[in-house]
Amino acid sequence: MSLAGRVGTGNIAGVATAIAFGGPGALFWMWMVAFLGASTSFVECTLGQIYKTKDPLTGEYRGGPAYYLSRAFANTAAAPAMKVYGYVFAAVTILAMGLLLPSVQSNSMASAMNSAWGWSKWWVAIGIVIVLAFVIIGGVKRIATFASVVVPFMAVVYIVLALIIVLMNAGEIPGVLSLIFSSAFGLDSAFGAILGSAVMWGVKRGIYSNEAGQGTGPHAAAAAEVSHPAKQGLVQAFAVYIDTLFICSATGFLILSTGAYRVFEGESADGAVLSEGGSILPADAEVGPTFAQVGFDTLWSGAGSSFIAISLAFFCITTIIAYYYMAETNLRFLLGKANTIDVPVIRGTVGSNTTMLLQALILVSVTIGAVSTASDAWTLGDIGVGLMAWLNIIGIIILQQPAYKALWDYEKQKKLGLDPTFDPVALDIKNATFWENYDPATGKERQP
Repeated sequence: MSLAGRVGTGNIAGVATAIAFGGPGALFWMWMVAFLGASTSFVECTLGQIYKTKDPLTGEYRGGPAYYLSRAFANTAAAPAMKVYGYVFAAVTILAMGLLLPSVQSNSMASAMNSAWGWSKWWVAIGIVIVLAFVIIGGVKRIATFASVVVPFMAVVYIVLALIIVLMNAGEIPGVLSLIFSSAFGLDSAFGAILGSAVMWGVKRGIYSNEAGQGTGPHAAAAAEVSHPAKQGLVQAFAVYIDTLFICSATGFLILSTGAYRVFEGESADGAVLSEGGSILPADAEVGPTFAQVGFDTLWSGAGSSFIAISLAFFCITTIIAYYYMAETNLRFLLGKANTIDVPVIRGTVGSNTTMLLQALILVSVTIGAVSTASDAWTLGDIGVGLMAWLNIIGIIILQQPAYKALWDYEKQKKLGLDPTFDPVALDIKNATFWENYDPATGKERQP
């Protein structure tokens, strides 16, 4: 799930939209976001591990910004305010993950299939809804398991093929680099007027792609079983570099070196075309995965477009399932003890009934997203990312100290040649209840 979120729509359609509306220089600003975002990712994911807790209903470990925002200051004067902050973030995350962000995934998937095979976006929407219904409502985990196995393979194949195409156009690389840097700083006359757009689109798509600071990473990080929170924080920080500096760059160079791009003036493809890589793109090519599909077709005519469509199908499905998990995690947090209360009128508990509403919300979102324009879908996604990122970044600025303590402790133990283990009491980190009961010998939480 985590890999699909980092290697998928953001790396393919996200890079394409950044170049289309911000120019080639947007890729440079995506790189800058990665350098700044790695430290942000470390802090948020380490905090996610420190303050994680066990779900009484499923036995799974859950965590994320809502958890560390509310738990870190428990039993202090700031507790009421931070608890409200945690509830606000949980509500925003349910909105973003349940309604706003799934539309980007379904739209990219529908656009890719429409471009590759001419399939109606409505039929693609119906297909997505059926598959998701089997997984998140019907509990058919085999589909999710199969997809999670295939995704790493598809990601590796995508990267390898993208690099092959870039190497085939090695003679274009110096010109591509010059184009990226001149566009990034407005040195090229064609892109001088949209310098601000290069920064804006590079930052927006960079955050969407690597998820640093967005608050999604801590959910997956909290579920991991490690002996020290800093281990997971460092892994997630490294993943930001791999995602943006390596994979997004491969897509960007693929699009630019093959000439499979157009740069528009304004916020949509209705604006004037400022620059065009060549006549390789169809006149009616929609901004998004189509750019990468056309670039891949230069290596593998026809089949390249189909490969992107199939890859995005796996990436998008697993990402939407991950969105559902994160939305459900925050729903559990928001309801608290009310999760287990029976509802006399409606069969089941409060938790089970609200979960069904969440499932319906996601299915509606992917349907709307699949048949919407790329511009509308990405606008919804940007709103969701922005709401989560602002709340989370402010939160981790306030709570950064426990993460730094964990890092210093981890480095100290590594220098002594030890396999680091975590003791929050020794570091004066309070309310880390899981780690207070952690048994290094078994790697599990001690039972009371």
